[in-house]
Amino acid sequence: MGNPNLLPYETIVRATSGEPEAVDEVLRHYSRRIRITAIENGHSDRDTEDSIKSRLVAALFKFRFDEHEA
Repeated sequence: MGNPNLLPYETIVRATSGEPEAVDEVLRHYSRRIRITAIENGHSDRDTEDSIKSRLVAALFKFRFDEHEA
């Protein structure tokens, strides 16, 4: 059994191929960490949170798996 703190490999593969449901699952998985990271002066900064989410999605679409793996 895998680590429950990690997203399933299949979800990552689907998200990198642009499947909207998988991308949403990735964002939901990291939402708490994103909110915590976006805290400035004791308050969540919505612009920072949106920026982190945008960069995460952009990184998903740039990610390429090594064809010799899996």
